[in-house]
Amino acid sequence: MVTTAAMASARLTRRGARTRDRIVAAAAAAVFNHGVPATTIEEVKAAAKVSSSQMYHYFPDKDALIRAVLAYQADTIVRHQQMSALDSLEGLRAWRDMVVMVERGRQCQGGCPLGSLASQLAEIDPLARADAADSFGRWGAAFRDGLRAMQARGHLGAAVNPDDLAVAVLAALQGGLLLAQIQRNTKPLEIALDTMISHIELLTVHACQPARESSS
Repeated sequence: MVTTAAMASARLTRRGARTRDRIVAAAAAAVFNHGVPATTIEEVKAAAKVSSSQMYHYFPDKDALIRAVLAYQADTIVRHQQMSALDSLEGLRAWRDMVVMVERGRQCQGGCPLGSLASQLAEIDPLARADAADSFGRWGAAFRDGLRAMQARGHLGAAVNPDDLAVAVLAALQGGLLLAQIQRNTKPLEIALDTMISHIELLTVHACQPARESSS
């Protein structure tokens, strides 16, 4: 899959792509730490070690830079997600452990890089809101594809809607990350993900159980 950031970089020279990527990474760190309103072009320029002419060559204004950060966060998440096998209960549990470990490493600060940014932009930038919706769609597709694979193997019944189930997993993840950020504790995240995976397991168990013969 060609990512949004990769498509932008492909139109640049190798050196130009590295400069642009450095600017976006610096902006992403600033936004994650301070939020969109508090992040300034001057701060990003200093962190990325670029001049004003370089900055405005790649990004004509702050809105364009922030939308690039949104794409960067989405591409990063999707790339990491593709490293997890989400087509089995074991894979989902391993992914859950990885998410919790990352959140502990951050000491539950900042919340979800994509979710936090999207919530700041949704009501003030229609273009960014649309980009965020597309980004969450790409993220949810990883869960959807894994659940569809489980269904194709007969581990989920035909009555189960894997697309809706994928949305529920993503919602549980986002809610768990928000509560973990607020409480500075991974317990809400663990509960949200464990409950969702247990629900999938229940559907899997029911789907795989042979039909009981009715007693005469």
